[in-house]
Amino acid sequence: MDKRSASTIGLAADTLLAAATQIWNCWLMADPQTQVPAPAPERLAGPGAAAPIAPAQWWLAFGAGARRVAAWLLFLVPRVLGALALLSALIVGALRWVDPPVSSFMVRQVLAAWRADRQAPAYYHTWVSWRQIPPVLPLAVIAGEDQRFADHHGFDPVEIRASLALWRQGRGLRGASTITQQTAKNLFLWPGRSWVRKGLEAWFTALIEVLWSKQRILEVYLNIVQFSPSTYGVGAASTRYFKRPVEAITLNEAALLAAVLLAPSAYRLERPSVRLLRRAAWIADQVPRLGGRRYLGRL
Repeated sequence: MDKRSASTIGLAADTLLAAATQIWNCWLMADPQTQVPAPAPERLAGPGAAAPIAPAQWWLAFGAGARRVAAWLLFLVPRVLGALALLSALIVGALRWVDPPVSSFMVRQVLAAWRADRQAPAYYHTWVSWRQIPPVLPLAVIAGEDQRFADHHGFDPVEIRASLALWRQGRGLRGASTITQQTAKNLFLWPGRSWVRKGLEAWFTALIEVLWSKQRILEVYLNIVQFSPSTYGVGAASTRYFKRPVEAITLNEAALLAAVLLAPSAYRLERPSVRLLRRAAWIADQVPRLGGRRYLGRL
């Protein structure tokens, strides 16, 4: 090795040793609580490329974005819910005078028939006015479904307490729905026991009780309630199963119609079971006990 090469190597070694010594001294003198790690070197990128964001900066940017989204949701969600509540109130208010052409249950029936590609009518339904409905029909429905209909405001606290007492005993929740609640469910909602549906049912029940009369609630209910898998309303049920208009329905026939409401998909009006006939006889016995037509005068 010549003298020039040896001199070059020696100079490089001295430089490396000086650099290492300087780094060591800086590390010893640094305060660990204020020490900030050196940023990572930027990657080579073309002109106009954004520099990489440090982890702390990324987290701050994410937090600012999350706050903006939360503020936007706090601004938007109450207004959307308020608009939906106002729209539902307007619809319910209009239906005090306008007869609903269909119900949500009828729409489900049409969709089911369309999916099954059935050629027969999806459902049978004929609207009849309150003047056409004989008093025995609303009385039979009240006797079988909701005997405190004239006294409560959409929710029956007596039945609710009884249902809760059975639930605490481990016997499961039994139905405590009023005629108003069933009207809300059949007209606007869907079958099921989810808390979402129950909450919406309570909202529509309150609107109906505030905006409709008791007589209007009964009129709509009797026209949309399901009497068989494809029959809705007393108008269609009376002509299909008793071969007579609704005005000619007798007390026993009205009691049979009211009895089937407990399970319209299971009971058959054309072939009533012993259990169904027994329930219909009980309902027919309850009608005069309610007070007959005097009860309807309280509505």
